[in-house]
Amino acid sequence: MAEVHVIGQILGATGFSESSLFCKWGIHTGAAWKLLSGVREGQTQVDTPQIGDMAYWSHPIDLHFATKGLQGWPRLHLQVWSQDSFGRCQLAGYGFCHVPSSPGTHQLDCPTWRPLGSWREQLARAFVGGGPQLLHADTIYSGADRYRLHTAAGGTVHLAIGLLLRHFDRYGVEC
Repeated sequence: MAEVHVIGQILGATGFSESSLFCKWGIHTGAAWKLLSGVREGQTQVDTPQIGDMAYWSHPIDLHFATKGLQGWPRLHLQVWSQDSFGRCQLAGYGFCHVPSSPGTHQLDCPTWRPLGSWREQLARAFVGGGPQLLHADTIYSGADRYRLHTAAGGTVHLAIGLLLRHFDRYGVEC
């Protein structure tokens, strides 16, 4: 089987109006992919930027996959959350990006968005916190349902990813 090693980190995020940010992440693959080592999901620590608007996480990602085909290439899905002084958490943005398909190091910038909801939900979010969230996480990367939502732009999550490919030449794929 061909193998893919994804090694890197979620560096941090910029452009969010909220402070005290953390990120929940996961990786989604097709049925032909098998995770050999690493964890499919995780969460960073909370960071409150002191200088500038960059929240630094430096959260490691280390995954090793085996695959029988290219369909279902790995995608990273991200949820950025903010935490207030009372410890309450509210969604700051959803985002996803495809893991690059060429070996080497890559700097990725993943834009995020969040559902707006009705004017009542927006007003409640401003005063009480909370706000609308997606019922199904796969809506993040499925275009048909996502384009019907009313959304607001969030910030950008920055990632540094290194990719190693092994045995793809045995299956007729040139790297």
